[in-house]
Amino acid sequence: MDQTTTLARHDRRRAVDRLAEFIAKSVDAARAVEKPFFHLEFDRVFPDDIYAQVLALMPESADYRPMHGRSKGHDLADGTHTRVKIDLFPEYIRNLPAEKRAFWDVVGRTLCSEPVKQAFIRRLAPGLSKRFGKDFAQTGMYPIPILTRDIPGYLITPHTDTRWKGITVQLYLPKDDANTDIGTIFHEKLPDGSLPKKAQMRFAPNSGYAFAVGQDTWHSADPVHNRVKTRDSILLTYFVDQGVLKILRNRGKRIGNFVLNEIRHRI
Repeated sequence: MDQTTTLARHDRRRAVDRLAEFIAKSVDAARAVEKPFFHLEFDRVFPDDIYAQVLALMPESADYRPMHGRSKGHDLADGTHTRVKIDLFPEYIRNLPAEKRAFWDVVGRTLCSEPVKQAFIRRLAPGLSKRFGKDFAQTGMYPIPILTRDIPGYLITPHTDTRWKGITVQLYLPKDDANTDIGTIFHEKLPDGSLPKKAQMRFAPNSGYAFAVGQDTWHSADPVHNRVKTRDSILLTYFVDQGVLKILRNRGKRIGNFVLNEIRHRI
């Protein structure tokens, strides 16, 4: 896998297959934690050589575009966006330098692969069955992998993800263990409506978590402190892809974001 970035196009499929096999095994080996809601915790998502390339081949700040949704409400007073992103689809990364483009293309295709999706569905069965019933495995899931970058000042208040989403995955990409205290916080909702902190993920190299989106999956992030230059991660979201409305929405959103991205690059 250490030659991923130099593979010819016809060999890239094999690189994707090998990496997908490794990540699927990482998901299968992840710790299952019941409280405050069922979730998985990962210690080694990528092979060591691939993770080294993740760090070495990070895009430049100018390659990212603003993250919308809840993140938009946490821009700094001067308008600086505290969270930006790059969708890891071929049409979004095509303006990256060749070596970075080839590498992130493999990563993006891997995260969208069927073996990885099936591993998440298999391991998150308790949460998925709670929401979708005994036939949860038949529910369509549309993967959207994005590379995100947060800067000091970014935060997000306790929330449950939109019901358009079926599975939320975040893979942490720091270079070391210096700032493990800025990981995602999980909350329990009590009868009085309060949301005490019950667990916090460690923002550690090559780690992460995943959960099936439900009414009880309350989570947040404290403000990123000034000791951190960037808080890099991959957000892999599986949107519910069942029924005409959801199917059209998922694909229409991808096309719409592509158009906006092209306009941004041309400007």
